[in-house]
Amino acid sequence: MRNKWESALPSLSKVIVYSTPDNEPVRMHGVDDSLRCIGVGTDAAVFQSIYVPEYAFKVYAEEKASKIKIEEAVYSAIGDSPFFPTCYGAEDRVLVLSFEEGPTLFDCLLQGIHIPKQAIQDVEEARQHVRDMGMNPRDIHLKNILLQNGRSKIIDVSEYVLPGNDFRWEHLKKAYEEHYHLLEGRAVPFWLLETIRKWYHSWSRHFTTFDDFMKIALKFLPSAKD
Repeated sequence: MRNKWESALPSLSKVIVYSTPDNEPVRMHGVDDSLRCIGVGTDAAVFQSIYVPEYAFKVYAEEKASKIKIEEAVYSAIGDSPFFPTCYGAEDRVLVLSFEEGPTLFDCLLQGIHIPKQAIQDVEEARQHVRDMGMNPRDIHLKNILLQNGRSKIIDVSEYVLPGNDFRWEHLKKAYEEHYHLLEGRAVPFWLLETIRKWYHSWSRHFTTFDDFMKIALKFLPSAKD
């Protein structure tokens, strides 16, 4: 029996995704009117099809295509979890997932949407579940956590087979616990969030500790009195 999502494959097969240097988002070519780009990462772009809008299609750059089977296996190991999308399969350079509503935590900061403590706790529980399955929850950041009715859903598991702790979530959680009250409900300009994101990728070359990095970053954030 043919999978319903296969009706989007002809359009997706025409999409070419290019990776870029310096950990910058991918670029793409060949996207037709039946597809809507709903996310862009450093390895892939994610699309929704007008024909089957209940699915999300993660199209990898050619040189990153080996990650598809790895990510599919991670989703299989995670199983049915409220903290992650459902994976329906993979085809060529395309990973097929359930479409998930909601802004990313990055979008929440941009728009001044409240991020509740429950969303942070959900990520903690999700990470423990991944560890219980024998994997390593890493590369968790503002752009791959969705907020759905006050709860979190993590939408990228591609690095869970890699060793080591990148501390991205630990740093994000620390920043939330110690500083989020300063800008809660206040919109942060896109240029500022992007600048801080780029600084973060090289903070260890310029600052002795993460706390030192945060002291500089906080000087640029909108204050409660603004």
